Amino acid sequence: MEIPGVSESRRKLRSRIALRNLARTQSENVQFLAKDRLSSVPRDMDRYIRLRFRPPYHWEGMLAFLSARATPGVEVVEFGTYRRSISLNGRHGYFEVSLDEANTTLVVRLQFGDPGSLFFIIERVRNMFDLSADWSAIVGSLRADPILAGRVEAAPGLRVPGCWDGFELATRAILGQQITVKGATTLAGRIVSTFGHSFSIANGLTHLFPPPEVLVDANLASIGLPKARAETIRALARAVCDGRISFEGIVDCDAFLASLCEIPGIGKWTAQYVAMRALREPDSFPSGDLGLLRTLGLGTSGELERRAEAWRPWRAYAAMYLWNIASERRARGGQLVPHRIKSAVVEQISP
Repeated sequence: MEIPGVSESRRKLRSRIALRNLARTQSENVQFLAKDRLSSVPRDMDRYIRLRFRPPYHWEGMLAFLSARATPGVEVVEFGTYRRSISLNGRHGYFEVSLDEANTTLVVRLQFGDPGSLFFIIERVRNMFDLSADWSAIVGSLRADPILAGRVEAAPGLRVPGCWDGFELATRAILGQQITVKGATTLAGRIVSTFGHSFSIANGLTHLFPPPEVLVDANLASIGLPKARAETIRALARAVCDGRISFEGIVDCDAFLASLCEIPGIGKWTAQYVAMRALREPDSFPSGDLGLLRTLGLGTSGELERRAEAWRPWRAYAAMYLWNIASERRARGGQLVPHRIKSAVVEQISP
C-alpha cells in the first residue's frame, strides 16, 4: 500500500531521474538541460527552470530584437523579460524568460497544463534564445572584418533569435517584405486580433497566433494586407496543411528552402531569414537585404555575398551584428544610405 504523499514524491523523483538519464544520451543541447534545475508549484502549475549558457550573452541585444518584432497580444517584452502565449497538442499556456547574469542562466517561468510536454517546450525555448552557441568559435570569423570588429568587441555575445513556431515566423517574414519592422508588427497584430484564438492568461497576452488551418481560408485583405501578400500567406498555410511544407524534423535544409521558394511570393530573402531563425542554420544569410547593403556601403547582393565569404560558417551572426549596427545608427540619427547602392533585388526594408 502506497501512502499518497510519499507515492507522489516517488513519482516526481522517478520523473526527474528519467529526465536526467535521457539527457545524458542526447546531444550537447540536451546535456545542458540535464544540469538545469526544475521546481514546480502544483497549485497553479507554474514551473521555474534555469537554462545555462556559455557567456558572454548579450541579453539586451536579444530583447531589443524581439521587442521590435513582438506580435501584439502574443508576445510582450517589458522590464527585462520576454513573455509569450503558446499552444501545443490542444493545450494552451505561456512562458516568460529573464536573465540571471550572476549564474549565467536564463530563468524560464512556464505555465502549461501538460507535464509531458515539458521537455519539448524547454528544448524549443533553448533554441529560441540560442543558448547552445559557442561564442569562442564564432567570434574569430567576425573579428577579422574591420566593420564588425569594433561592434563585436563593444557588444560581445549577440545571438541569433530563434522562434517558437516555424509557420508563425515564416508568416511574419512575409508580412515584413518591403515594409518597415513597425509596419509588419502592426499587420501581425491585426492578424492575431482578427483570426487568433482569444486567450488571456498573463499581462499583455490576449491571443494565440492563428495556425495554418485557420489562415488557409482567411480573408486577409480585410485587415489591410495587399492582395499578393495575402495570397502568399494562404499558399504557405495550404502547403503546411497539405504536408508539402513542414518546419519540424528537417534533414535537408537546401531541399526545404527550395520547396519554400516554390510558393509564389517567397524568395531568397524570406527563405534565408526563415533558415536563420526557424531552422537555426548558423550560416544562412539574406544577402539581398537592403539594410545589410546600406550598413556596409555595398551596391549589390553579389558584392555582399563575396564580402560574407570570410564570415563562414557564422554568417547569420554577422547579419545580426550588421543589423545591430544599423539600428544603433538610426537611433543616433546617423546616415544609413550610402551612394553606392545600385539595383539589388530586395524583399525587405529592414530585418
